[in-house]
Amino acid sequence: MVIPAYGNQEKLDLTLAALAAQTYPTELMEVVVVDDSSSPALRLPELRPEHTRLVVTTQESWGSAHAVNTGVDHAEGQVILRLDSDMVAWRDHVEAQMRWHHAADYLAVLGHKRFVEWQDGARTPEQVYEKIVCGEGHSLYEIESSRPHWIETVIDDTDGLTVHNPGIYRVFIGATGSLHRDLFKTVGGLSTDLRLGSDSEFAYRLAQAGAVFVPEQTSSSWHLGIPQMQQKEAEGRAQRLPYIAQRVPLHGMRRTAPLRAWRVPHVDIVIDVGDHTVADVDAALAPVLAGTDSDVRITLVTGQAPPRHDREAILSGEGAQLRLIEEMYDTESRVRITTDEPEADPAVPFRLVLPKPVPLRPGSITGILATAGREDAGLVLAELPGSAPARFERTAAFSRARHIAPGEDLDRVVAGIWGAVTHKGLAAPEPGNTAFTPNRAGAARRLARRFLNARQRARLRSLLRR
Repeated sequence: MVIPAYGNQEKLDLTLAALAAQTYPTELMEVVVVDDSSSPALRLPELRPEHTRLVVTTQESWGSAHAVNTGVDHAEGQVILRLDSDMVAWRDHVEAQMRWHHAADYLAVLGHKRFVEWQDGARTPEQVYEKIVCGEGHSLYEIESSRPHWIETVIDDTDGLTVHNPGIYRVFIGATGSLHRDLFKTVGGLSTDLRLGSDSEFAYRLAQAGAVFVPEQTSSSWHLGIPQMQQKEAEGRAQRLPYIAQRVPLHGMRRTAPLRAWRVPHVDIVIDVGDHTVADVDAALAPVLAGTDSDVRITLVTGQAPPRHDREAILSGEGAQLRLIEEMYDTESRVRITTDEPEADPAVPFRLVLPKPVPLRPGSITGILATAGREDAGLVLAELPGSAPARFERTAAFSRARHIAPGEDLDRVVAGIWGAVTHKGLAAPEPGNTAFTPNRAGAARRLARRFLNARQRARLRSLLRR
């Protein structure tokens, strides 16, 4: 168990007193309290679980994300339960969460809580311990005057998180929750780049890694005091928005933002360009980069070494098309060129793999996203003329499949648990307007160019503007 803490010694004392009264076996429970450089420094009270340690964070960073990561590094247990230092857990709170982790190693379990107003000195550690150990934790505070957490609305709306929704990850935030240590490490822990919202971003990466979020509501806990983020909700949202929007493509704020390039794109597009020309490639890329589908990152896979630029290669024409492709997208930050197909990026929610460059329709990515969303599909196969179909993969679905049936045919497993469907209309019959296929001038302009010189055309334009 990891408890990040900054100040509030009195609350920490009550938290540890409640943990000392848990039904979960003492010999199986390790508690690591992480003092995030409090002043004065925190101490361990006498009334605490038997195996409790105090760790002080290094000066290289600060904040709850850094404290949690530090605690996990020092912890030795197979399961990590993160508990805030202002929580009073009911007698079976730890046991209720731990039982889920015997079922599967890819679960993220949410502990239940209620928020209560905090008064200094209202309870002593001994009083808390006595109530908890007797199974009367619910009577420490009045349920009627406590506040529920907003995630309960999401839990109720999704029938206990059993109805799939891309935003379900949002419920796994702060206070109390548990997951396997290996899963924590696989997704890379919490990001210390985010001072606010790190738990939301971490939960998003858990979802991408195939985690199943489980609400544990048979037990509960008291949160001592109203969190700052609830007291200053609007200010906190504004402070988090740029950081979350850059890293969480599925967040609602991202979908309503103006078009731009983001740190983590909504869709990774991988295209095997082979021996195709720069015109072929641009017919695929131009409708995406210039349209409403621009929240993407495109990787062009050449299957060849980078082209030479020496005199001999230029004169012989060797690698001519690759050189043109490099030049065409040299300053386009959303396009990268590689020799081999890259591994799927676990942070990107969707991946489109094209076996060759084909002319795409404007809005084609939005269309296939709609198919995946409407059918709740983990895999969409899009028909292409004269080649194997394109693959549109939901990252979370394939990650979940690896947990459920490692080593098996992932397409079959994904089709069984998420669904696999087909999609038409990804490719256009003919290339649209690109640098290589510009719009043809209209009839009036062609006539003017044929019968009027430049001076006459300029005079005509001036007259028409009046």
